Amino acid sequence: MSIRIALENPPEFYTNLDIIRGQVVLTLSRPEQIGGIIVKLEGEAKSALGVPADGSGTGIAQRERTPTGDVIYENHKILYKVTQAFPDEKTNALPQPYVLAAGQHRFPFQFKFPFNNACGDPVAMAKLGGLSGAGGIASGSGLFGLGGIRVMDGTKQLMYSHVTKTLPPSFTGFPGQCEIRYYVKVTIQRPGFFKENWRMQTGLKFLPIEPPRPPKTNHEAYARRPFAFRPRNPRTNASSKKRASFFSGWSASSNAGSSSAPTTTTTTTTTTTTTTTTTTTTTADGKPTTEPEVPPSIEMSARLPHPAIITCNQPIPLRLIAKKLAGSDAEIFLTAIQIDLIGQTEVRCHDLINTETSRWVIVSRQGLSIPVSRLGDAVGTEVVLPDDIWCNQPLPNTIMPSFVTCNLSREYQLEVKLGLSWGKPPASISHTTTTSSLFGRNKHEGADLNQEIHLPLHFSSVEVYSGIAPPAALIEAMKQGKNKRPQSQRPPSQPARPTTSSSAETGPSTAPQQQPPALPPRTNTAQPPAAAAGTAAGVVVPPPADPLYPPQLAPGEMEPPYDDAPPSYDEAMAEIMSGPVIPDGVPRPAYSGVTNENEPSTLPAAGNEKS
Repeated sequence: MSIRIALENPPEFYTNLDIIRGQVVLTLSRPEQIGGIIVKLEGEAKSALGVPADGSGTGIAQRERTPTGDVIYENHKILYKVTQAFPDEKTNALPQPYVLAAGQHRFPFQFKFPFNNACGDPVAMAKLGGLSGAGGIASGSGLFGLGGIRVMDGTKQLMYSHVTKTLPPSFTGFPGQCEIRYYVKVTIQRPGFFKENWRMQTGLKFLPIEPPRPPKTNHEAYARRPFAFRPRNPRTNASSKKRASFFSGWSASSNAGSSSAPTTTTTTTTTTTTTTTTTTTTTADGKPTTEPEVPPSIEMSARLPHPAIITCNQPIPLRLIAKKLAGSDAEIFLTAIQIDLIGQTEVRCHDLINTETSRWVIVSRQGLSIPVSRLGDAVGTEVVLPDDIWCNQPLPNTIMPSFVTCNLSREYQLEVKLGLSWGKPPASISHTTTTSSLFGRNKHEGADLNQEIHLPLHFSSVEVYSGIAPPAALIEAMKQGKNKRPQSQRPPSQPARPTTSSSAETGPSTAPQQQPPALPPRTNTAQPPAAAAGTAAGVVVPPPADPLYPPQLAPGEMEPPYDDAPPSYDEAMAEIMSGPVIPDGVPRPAYSGVTNENEPSTLPAAGNEKS
């Protein structure tokens, strides 16, 4: 006996609203009794966290802990669809087990991926208990009418906290702590108490479609930081510099009264960003021996389109802009750049929360010499740096889109690190390879070393989209669905009350008239013309209600009247879309959130429930 699941033209990954087709290939070496063949499309979000030693303040009940008391688990069935491949669901249950002859048998099946997770749906979770539907207690034939019993209790799903969101992508990477996997599982029911059901499963990769993007605008999200270099020591004219000797101090003191002795003038210049002290030395003929120098000051900003969205397998739409802040003639160059994408995965298990941080280096370049501030630029001049360094570097295929599900979530941050130099860096930057003589004098004496500064720019929140855009017809259907929503009308305002003042009888008064305060909205007891016409025609038309004051339940009314809610995004897609989001034959980008979708689970056995 052998069981194989043959998928029809499997893509690189599946996405929302994709139709997955395949066959269950059953090969028998001898005739076998079969009660039914159940095929399931499942998705699981598992998490496992260790309980602190004391367990104080966690709020975890003792009954929810494992026998060892150190690890607790959550397993959310984010996707659960069941179909009966044999016999057909339209066919009545067989009166007795069907005998399959020896040989190969094929049973086709088909599923459609939904849009949202199903673990919070009580109807879908009720099927997990094996009480009804395909594969339940009384489905199929056999001894006492039992065609096979599933052991997983779906009511446990209803005890967890759930959120209704788009199906998350499949991913691993934190062994023994969390994972999200999708499967196609097959159960061949064999009637009888002492016969075990045959099971087989195959793993899938899943990547969700992205939500509708906001319209493009000129707004930008930015991270900026001003900075200033330290003032350098005054440079001495090389022609007037002499080698110091032992008698130089004696000769200087002996000529202290000479008219040729130099005079020193100190000038202090203060700007908005830096304070620079410049020393100027003049001789008798008035020739200066030093040059004043103002340290440069620049503001660097990294900008992304607002809202900050980057796409899987695509470059980052980043702009780097430098703005001159001080009137300095110095040149500044970009010498290094590194762009890191930081992912934070929040793992939740009951009342325990753990955050794992991952980092991807998108771009890392050293030894650059890109001018940021040129000679002659006025204060306030902005220079846009060329983007050829990062515009051709797509995100790695191991990065998944941002998502939120019941017990797992992924958020991203972006960090840009810049290396800047005051002065053009040499071809080979090496400050430690300068040779020195026996007495410690530098070979490049008198030359000023370039100052370098490393500046981090940080985006605290960045959304990562999958790059699978929803069709235009889908978004249009959603807009039309919102336009069809009946708008609630406010009750007509109360008519103006006549004045009761006696001023009309005694003549106009010179005192200013005081207007009464506005009354709060009241429920209009009179029937509108449309309601009266509806009542006359025998049709009950509910009166319009104020959204701030919704109508209360009438005596004896068990539930509020039905209000047609606007269709959600997934409902509009389910109604309009009949084919896949990505047409057949169109290549799909690579995604390696799961290295091997068929490898065994890394979570402990207590977290793997049999279904």
